[in-house]
Amino acid sequence: MNIKSIQSSHSNFLVYVLASLAALAPFAIDTYLPAFHVMGVQLGASDVQIQQSLTFYLLPYALMTLFHGAISDSIGRITTIKWGLGVFVLASIGCALATNIETLWFFRALQGMSGGAGNVVARAMVRDLFEGAQAQRVMATVQMLFGIAPAIAPIIGGLLLGIHWQAIFIFLAIYAALSLWAAMRYLPETMTVEKRMPLSVKQVIKDYKVIFGDKEFNYVVLALSANFAGFFLYVLASPVFLVKQLGFTEHQFGYMFIPTVCGMILGSYLAKRAAGRYAKQKVVKVAYLWMASMVILNVAICYILPTNPVFNILPIALFNIGMALAMPILSLIALDRHPKIRGTAASGQAFIQMLLSTVSAGLIVPLVWYAPSGLALAMAGYLLFGWVMIRQSKFFNQP
Repeated sequence: MNIKSIQSSHSNFLVYVLASLAALAPFAIDTYLPAFHVMGVQLGASDVQIQQSLTFYLLPYALMTLFHGAISDSIGRITTIKWGLGVFVLASIGCALATNIETLWFFRALQGMSGGAGNVVARAMVRDLFEGAQAQRVMATVQMLFGIAPAIAPIIGGLLLGIHWQAIFIFLAIYAALSLWAAMRYLPETMTVEKRMPLSVKQVIKDYKVIFGDKEFNYVVLALSANFAGFFLYVLASPVFLVKQLGFTEHQFGYMFIPTVCGMILGSYLAKRAAGRYAKQKVVKVAYLWMASMVILNVAICYILPTNPVFNILPIALFNIGMALAMPILSLIALDRHPKIRGTAASGQAFIQMLLSTVSAGLIVPLVWYAPSGLALAMAGYLLFGWVMIRQSKFFNQP
């Protein structure tokens, strides 16, 4: 059965499988957040050392995303998924068996090196399988399902914490194994032999010189990544923001993640509805106007009103509507800049996005989590940076 016939008969199910691959990254980040304090006590580690386990995951994740796409352009999409998720399963078991912080750091780094394969390849396969407005709708649907993961991951983590923190990483191993099985069973190989590119360090460097030498690609991807980083700050800071500042317990992370992800899902739904109906530039401009309004509201609340869960979480959830509305459009524009090396382009996109997240985890968050106002100002800074980038793009300035 060829790709087109598989696509037409199983398109809805394909979307779910692609979304499950993309959602592995937020599950790997968010599921263990409620366990930070317990893990710190049992592993003899400080809050900062446990926080750095995020950096040990995110930095290798960002670096390896530069290669997952190029590898998939060379050996095929499905083979890349097999290797990536297979290693992730083993690394998750290693995290569960860690008896000290150094061992946890090592296996979190191994998770990061392998976990990005599913996300990068899923992005490339969306564009391999679908065209035009349909591609935008599918990307929005994948993003909408992907957005559910950060909402339910901390809730699952809180429940599994009732068993033991190790159960969280066993869950990640099982999730990755099931996603791997579904990909092998149901996804077609979209990078057929005749389309494959030679894999060599020289070729990878050559391809990335083309991609990162493309100013339009850089402007769009930096804008997309900065928008996401504005929200992701709160994910990374959630153990402090929710527990120490808003007074929640380790089992109540859903009070932030459910509304913020509902905002993301609503934005993705609106992006899906807008596909083919409104000009892409108009949709992106509306999204930025909305995000800017929510950032101003967030900063004002932090400086005028007393700390309150409803007041401090609502602007973040509303911000995500605009962020998710713009994301599928910007992502597809970037991928379409280099159709012959789309996997490599997807890697470059994911790399920049995760690089900003890594900088946030290792440098920005520890500096601004002293109060909700610090996080609000950091969100404003990221949005301003994203606005400056998109304003430079030819796409944004088209009539």
